Amino acid sequence: MTDALDPANASKATLKLENTEKRDALIAIEKKYQQFWAENHVFETDAPTVDEDPTTDPDTLRERHPKFFGCMAYPYMNGTLHAGHSFSLSKVEFQTGYARMQGKRALFPLGFHCTGMPIKACADKLKREVELFGMNFENCPEEDDAPKEPPPPSNAVAKEDVTKFAAKKGKAAAKAVKVRWQFQIMLAIGIPLEEIHKFADPHHWLGYFPPLCQRDCNSLGLRIDWRRSLITTDVNPYYDAFVRWQMNRLRQLGKIKYGERYTIYSPKDGQPCMDHDRSDGEGVGPQEYTGIKIKVLEWTKEAKAEIEDKLPEGANVYMVAATLRPETMYGQTCCFVGPTITYGIYQVSTTEFYLCTERAARNMAYQKIFPEEGKYPCVAKILGKTLVGSLVKAPLSVHTSGVHVLPMDTVLATKGTGVVTSVPSDSPDDYATVVDLAKKADYYGIKKEWAELEIPPIIKTPSYGDKTAEFLVKKLKINSPKDAKQLVEAKELAYKEGFYQGIMLVGNFAGEKVETAKPKVRAQLFESGEAFAYAEPEGAVMSRSGDPCIVALLDQWYLDYGEQEWRTQTETFVKDRLNSYHEETKNGLMANLGWLNQWACARSFGLGSKLPWDTQFLVESLSDSTIYMAYYTIAHYLHRTIDGKEPGLAGLSADQMADEVWDYIFCQRELSHEVVEKYNLPLDWLKKMRREFEYFYPLDVNISGKDLIQNHLTFFLYIHVAIFPPKYWPNGIRANGHLMLNGEKMSKSTGNFLTLSETVNKFGADAARIAFADAGDSVEDANFEEKVANAAILRLYTLKEWCEEIVKEAEAGKLRTGPKDTFWDQVFENEVNELVEATKKHYDGTSYKLALKTGYYEFQAARDTYREATGSIGMHKDLVLDWIKKQTLMINPIAPHWAEYVWQELLKQPTTIQNELFPTASAPISPALTAARNYVQNVASNVTSTEAAQLKKKAKGKGTSYDPKKPKQLTIYVALNYPSWQEKYIDLVREAFDGVTLSINDKELNGRVAKMGEMKKAMPFVQGLKKRLATEPPKAVFERRLAFDEVDTLKQIVPTLKRTTGCKNVSVVVVDEGGKAGKNVDGEVVENLPPLAEGADPGNPRFEFTNIE
Repeated sequence: MTDALDPANASKATLKLENTEKRDALIAIEKKYQQFWAENHVFETDAPTVDEDPTTDPDTLRERHPKFFGCMAYPYMNGTLHAGHSFSLSKVEFQTGYARMQGKRALFPLGFHCTGMPIKACADKLKREVELFGMNFENCPEEDDAPKEPPPPSNAVAKEDVTKFAAKKGKAAAKAVKVRWQFQIMLAIGIPLEEIHKFADPHHWLGYFPPLCQRDCNSLGLRIDWRRSLITTDVNPYYDAFVRWQMNRLRQLGKIKYGERYTIYSPKDGQPCMDHDRSDGEGVGPQEYTGIKIKVLEWTKEAKAEIEDKLPEGANVYMVAATLRPETMYGQTCCFVGPTITYGIYQVSTTEFYLCTERAARNMAYQKIFPEEGKYPCVAKILGKTLVGSLVKAPLSVHTSGVHVLPMDTVLATKGTGVVTSVPSDSPDDYATVVDLAKKADYYGIKKEWAELEIPPIIKTPSYGDKTAEFLVKKLKINSPKDAKQLVEAKELAYKEGFYQGIMLVGNFAGEKVETAKPKVRAQLFESGEAFAYAEPEGAVMSRSGDPCIVALLDQWYLDYGEQEWRTQTETFVKDRLNSYHEETKNGLMANLGWLNQWACARSFGLGSKLPWDTQFLVESLSDSTIYMAYYTIAHYLHRTIDGKEPGLAGLSADQMADEVWDYIFCQRELSHEVVEKYNLPLDWLKKMRREFEYFYPLDVNISGKDLIQNHLTFFLYIHVAIFPPKYWPNGIRANGHLMLNGEKMSKSTGNFLTLSETVNKFGADAARIAFADAGDSVEDANFEEKVANAAILRLYTLKEWCEEIVKEAEAGKLRTGPKDTFWDQVFENEVNELVEATKKHYDGTSYKLALKTGYYEFQAARDTYREATGSIGMHKDLVLDWIKKQTLMINPIAPHWAEYVWQELLKQPTTIQNELFPTASAPISPALTAARNYVQNVASNVTSTEAAQLKKKAKGKGTSYDPKKPKQLTIYVALNYPSWQEKYIDLVREAFDGVTLSINDKELNGRVAKMGEMKKAMPFVQGLKKRLATEPPKAVFERRLAFDEVDTLKQIVPTLKRTTGCKNVSVVVVDEGGKAGKNVDGEVVENLPPLAEGADPGNPRFEFTNIE
């Protein structure tokens, strides 16, 4: 337990750094420029004033002065930020940094979310613990003496409704700290013991954690405009007025309604328990069933003995089964119970009793099923195996004389009612079970005929006929009820086929499609009194107060998500206009819009803003955080402090911010003279606020973890569509995966966890940012690799030192000047231009891992090649200084501190690099130089492999006399023309090449080459053509000419080859047709060429090492 309370324990398994001098030097630079940016207000971004541009048309203003506005879902303030937050922040940050370099006014604000249950629940726990144990918790019992709490429920429940979108896990559950008391959790996150008692006041949290969040964001060098920050709840009266306006408008638009609806509910807290109020079960919603009333006709002897004196005479007992498929009730052949489950018999009225699990009865008690809310009087308890053999009447079943209760080992007490009605015609689970029961009747202690009632066909499907379950069980080779994996697959197939394609064969609605008949059958059962509506959480939910939640049927205020017109409008927007960056995100949003339904928007406990027309309620935390991005645009006009205590630029009080004022700013509604006078409104300032909003809106991107697709991101879209004109609906949503650490899930309990503060303190800001960029850009889970961050420290420091050295040499006149006309000068400049263009493309596509690859790693590799190749003459001053400048600019979005240092202190630029534009190519990219560079790289690689092959032959005693330790010569054999036999293969490749996709059908091509009978000779040639097509214009390849002069290129690199191979001489021989003779570059004839020379063709030379005297 002591370890668990030590904050350092959470990161005990992470990388330990030893020599930190280089890191510390980089951190010193980072701190210097963070202070510089803050003092110079570098990241404070405003709309153009009327003096800068007098136009009043927002579209014209944005066209003349391009803008970018991005944000992250604001973090919750019950702790400090961790590396996962940092990853989402980094996506906004890199996009903001690059947008600035595109000449845009880029805005990146960040607020602090405090609404809801979590803070209040934790504060109340601390208040109780202070009362129990003293201000410093000195009287807390030892762990062994403390009463044990049951573990929280897992949310690993099989998905019941296959059409719903759901995240796989809740963040709260994934990060839970296994300690008993709240004060211990506070110790574990680093709060000093003597400070903890202050957190018993929930408002203390609001003053404590936001400054730490701002500190940590600044330490990472984020380009945040802090003037626009805020905290939610009524602590900030301006934001409170904004939320009240939002709720009033939604109610006026008919989007907020009042009435009975199912909601996840905490009996202990006495209020709905929404996502942010849960310690486990985030994303879990109510699942509505049809509760089938299966009347007991005849008890078994054992059951009768147990209950006969506990029920009044004439009592009717109904076993209640929860089903999602009421339309299949015609096919019931038995009723299942769990043999080891303890059931209760609960009194509903003087003569009616329900048999189910206690968990199900607890749910029913809050759904107006029992007479008194919260009460479910139990008159008897009975074990499932005692019920086996009882005769019951199954509503709608063709077996009108009754069916029997049978055992089913897979029945769960934690799902449904514990009673399962059996329809073996359409349920693979039921079919597999009744077959197994019939085979082993003696083992199960039942009569065989109970399990062998006729299975009537009730639904016909095009794929599986009229016995869907039997068909799928046989097709998937399911041999017993224990084949769980196959049964899950069969169930999903049966459900989808039956619902969407099935036709009813029996009952009042025979001939109708199942999806049409289903609600009709349900209504018929309700009307006859043979069923009722029942709901429960679709998975386990635990409130932050430690209460297992149920589903309650409440009169409450709710947002009518899912209402047909609203949903259609939002779906059309997502499908046609929204940039989702990844198709998976768009699919997730569409799936969520497809099933999301009414959402309780009010609660009675926690922190927040009061519902303006019903002040006994608070606006719940996911409903006050949907359009705060609009608030960011004008926040600095309203207040100077995040709590709104100090008025902002406009000098307005919160009381002046009436609903009509928000309408004027955000919804293009004009203010009446009466409103202006009533609230004494300064119109000049309100015009500025409207201009600010209309310039920055719509939001360009909202970035968050993919787990928020199911709530925040979908709500964000719905409310924007409801409140704002279409031109202000958001441009984009980017969802990223969860962040792993060193390839493993982040977990405090395993010590594989880092806070943002720890990350920056360990690696420095820029090295950490490089690791975040390297972690990944898709919606799949990303990986922050500490080794990458650690290696980045050395690379940044080494590069800094090299740049310092080069600048000194340039100033001292030690670098080459004059024309930049050598082969290597030209190749280097061309490659720099290529990499600049490639990196721009990657930044444009928000592919930061690739931008880092081309604009940092490959850019430095190009410099290394140039430096090595020009070793004898030196690098050109202009080119190498230009390289430093471009490297500094290209890495600036990702590593701005390093870039700022080089920009200002080495390159002596007068202004911050944060206002500079992204570099451009100095000249059009030359395909000839690109081809020459690729050729040279291949030559270098092939030279190395040639020498290795010759040495391998010698080791095997295959006749070569070459000795690398003696003086040696390299001969390169070059062909200027292709051999005539290659013509037909040129034609084959041309025919297989797709000029649109620039790809080749390899399967077809290889088959045709094989038929020519020259695979050994032809395939290397074909592969060479394909390789050239990847980098050269197709026309140049197919017209059998190189984009560059091969002989001249080889002559240019001879000095480099001499140096890298250690050869005394490097000779280039141009081979004649046939390969028997040729001429060297001086025109001298060379006879008796080795056989390998014949294999040379244009762009594909051959190499030979020999010894010389």
